[in-house]
Amino acid sequence: MLRFATSPTEDMHIGTLRIAILSYLVAQQNSIGFTVRINDTDNAKNIEGKDTEILQILEKFALKHDAVFHQSEHFHMHHTLALKLLQQDKAFVCTCANTEGHYSGCCENIDKSAHAKLKDSGTPFVIRIKKPKQPVVIDDLIQGDISMTPKEVDSFVILHTDGTPSGTFASACDDMISGITTVIEDESQITKSARAIHIKTALGYQEETIHAHLATIQKAPTLIKLFAEGFVPDAIINYLLLLTNPDTPEQLFTLPEAIEWFDLENISKSPTTFNIDRLRLINREHLRAMDNKILSTLFGFADADIGKLAKLFLEDASTINELAEKIRMVFAPKTFLGTYKEQMRILEQIIQDAPMFSEFNEFTAYIMQESGLQNEKLMKPLRLLLTGATHGPELSDVYPLIKSYLLEIAS
Repeated sequence: MLRFATSPTEDMHIGTLRIAILSYLVAQQNSIGFTVRINDTDNAKNIEGKDTEILQILEKFALKHDAVFHQSEHFHMHHTLALKLLQQDKAFVCTCANTEGHYSGCCENIDKSAHAKLKDSGTPFVIRIKKPKQPVVIDDLIQGDISMTPKEVDSFVILHTDGTPSGTFASACDDMISGITTVIEDESQITKSARAIHIKTALGYQEETIHAHLATIQKAPTLIKLFAEGFVPDAIINYLLLLTNPDTPEQLFTLPEAIEWFDLENISKSPTTFNIDRLRLINREHLRAMDNKILSTLFGFADADIGKLAKLFLEDASTINELAEKIRMVFAPKTFLGTYKEQMRILEQIIQDAPMFSEFNEFTAYIMQESGLQNEKLMKPLRLLLTGATHGPELSDVYPLIKSYLLEIAS
């Protein structure tokens, strides 16, 4: 069983999405479950609706899951397990005002008989797990063996003053409850993973958990930003897998294709930096490979010819937004200004009165005959009239795709 666990406290960035993608891939390869967990333990920081947004993003990337739950649904179990550790003298009550950073150890040996008096007095307290007596070793598929000393693991908080669990404790408990066998996380979570192992050991959990800590992606943008700029999910997945594993069979692929060859143990150990230019190149190729009619729907059409038209602009455009602007210019009312304004007016009137021509050569021959315009004085105003731009794809390629809209476009 694998899980994707994230907090509804901020916009999802591509580093977080990568964890979801890799977890999904491993689950698919091994025909085991894939669970989504919303880590909502920090109620003060939770953003309303962000949990729904997380699920919508996973759906957009076709990352199908078998179950989804909020951590808050298990608070009673987290509380019970924390009290179990307290009763077994594996945890202790702490009244220290500062619960952040390395623990001083001052409350660790307070007699249990003082607990009832402490509770009656109303003095705020937390529950901390006792630090391990031996180093905690993480057998990591990517980083190799990682050993953390008892001091590094520390006596950390497992229940806050209001009785809610810490994120680390809740995560370890939920992994046990859900039967998670493989945990994929960012390398920034290594200390958290060591603490999770310590929690499970203290609770007597004996099932092995495989860990894989990914090298961090520097300057990782949010998905909302990438969507707003017009990048498509297939391209983002493609780019993230290339960033994670440069030695892929192909440079361009889809998620189902990656299931066939992806290997978690071949992932690069080195940190990487997000490169928008490379994503643009990959996005361009995924737009080029998209079904023409489906592509046209991104611009408000349901016409394969408009999809083909958009692809003619991929030499200069790389995102949906950039293509949308090209299509908008084609269909927008034309501005009759500048050097060729008079010729444009002449061509507009001729086209409005002209019969339909299937071939571009027949169309231009008719326009030339009716207008008396030739060469630059014909083709430049004609391009402006048909595309709204001074340069672009060959008009002979554009015309067959827009001829049914000609009266609308050339005005």
